[in-house]
Amino acid sequence: METNVQFSWGVLKERLARVWADEEEMLKRVYEKNRVFADTTEDSSTSSGHRGHRRTFEIKSTPANAGNYDFVSARPPGKKTNVLESVGHLVKSCLGGGVVAIHESYKACGLWTSMVLTIFIGFLISYCMYMIAKSAHRLYGRLHISTMSYPDVAEAAIAICPFPKLRKYSKCLRYAVDFTICVDLFGSCCVYQVVICRTIKQLVEGTDTVTLEGNPPLRVYILMLLIPCILICMITTLKYLAPFSILADVFLLILACATVYYGCLYSKVSIFEMPAFKNMPGLFEFLGVCVFSMEGVGVTMAIENNMKEPKKIGRVLALGMSVVVGIVFVIGTFGYWGFGEDSKSPVTLNFPFTAFSIALKVFMAIIIYVTFALNFWVPFDLVWFYIKKRYPPSKYWLWERVYRGSFVVVITLIAFVFPNVSAFIGLLGSFCLSNMGFIYPAFIELCVEWEYPGLGFMKWRLFKWIFICIFGVFLGVFGTYTNAKELIRQSF
Repeated sequence: METNVQFSWGVLKERLARVWADEEEMLKRVYEKNRVFADTTEDSSTSSGHRGHRRTFEIKSTPANAGNYDFVSARPPGKKTNVLESVGHLVKSCLGGGVVAIHESYKACGLWTSMVLTIFIGFLISYCMYMIAKSAHRLYGRLHISTMSYPDVAEAAIAICPFPKLRKYSKCLRYAVDFTICVDLFGSCCVYQVVICRTIKQLVEGTDTVTLEGNPPLRVYILMLLIPCILICMITTLKYLAPFSILADVFLLILACATVYYGCLYSKVSIFEMPAFKNMPGLFEFLGVCVFSMEGVGVTMAIENNMKEPKKIGRVLALGMSVVVGIVFVIGTFGYWGFGEDSKSPVTLNFPFTAFSIALKVFMAIIIYVTFALNFWVPFDLVWFYIKKRYPPSKYWLWERVYRGSFVVVITLIAFVFPNVSAFIGLLGSFCLSNMGFIYPAFIELCVEWEYPGLGFMKWRLFKWIFICIFGVFLGVFGTYTNAKELIRQSF
């Protein structure tokens, strides 16, 4: 019996180690595919290794003959993911911290309007992600390149576009993509700090409401979190953070189920009596939070690059985004319906003080704490590439940690000044993802498909691009203004 137990434990450890290794590898792929390293001279024929991104893109096939290039066979060997695994990676990449605040944006906008728009925005985001992947497939054939990242696609689309005067700005779009990624992810770290501190404050005070005031006030909790955040951000490898990514996926499923349970348990009115629509500022807050909660355009190419059958990326997006939209829809609908106008963010603050809900709140604070380090890893790695040129290699170890600590201090100060969850998320979604999720993909596809396959019957593709760009600009301008104004009002 003892031998069997030891054998089973050994097998379990081996399987867990394999799962964690796979998770670490996927995290590296997803994050490294979003980095930009602009100061190299690697030839354009090399594969998409981002420590040396291409300086020039050379057309090797006409648009009509691009389909003859077999980019799948040209990819280097290595471990690839099937459709189901790719769906799993997509779901975990898209569901961010915004999902714990989506119910409060439902409250700001109105239940029925939010429910309809969640499905519409989910479809639009999925389609824009598909636009990026489809544009990449066309560029593979024209350039005879087998893999590309989102910044690669952005730069290449402009570099070979049919508008000569526009081509010299190809690097600008690439840098714009990476600037947006940095602002989005560093901003997410600010939100995560506020989420953690609001959870801790409620657990310490044992109250149903969490306000900026108190003894100590919320801002003091944020300052107290500075040292723990600096310490975890000193981890420079994903090896120790990968297992928590798996736990985060499990937590989100438990959170969705708990929200449905408590929402049904504490609802005071019929769901049909909930307000359908409230006001325009609430609409813009909802749009920003909803986009932030579901956006995954930054990881689309990383997942596509590592698929066994990359031409099935459309199927992966359809299945994965259906799950994402479903989880956001469930937490938003039941969170607002169950807790009504008293809804608070994160959604766990609304749960009663039972053993299960307290454990859930503690677990969420821990998961968000580790997610802080995961989100910090991506933009800092990008910025550090440029900063380290100022120092000799022998000083890299020291200065990297100095800058890591400095960036965390700045993030903490921003969270200290603006300790609000929903409006902050709405601002990030409106400012960053209106560009990265809608405007950039539409512009990229326009440049790639302008000559071939062309604008289509009655120029329907042109109208499609115009519609998506107008939506992105509308969200970017009005959403950013409205959420910034609300963030300032709630913070002071």
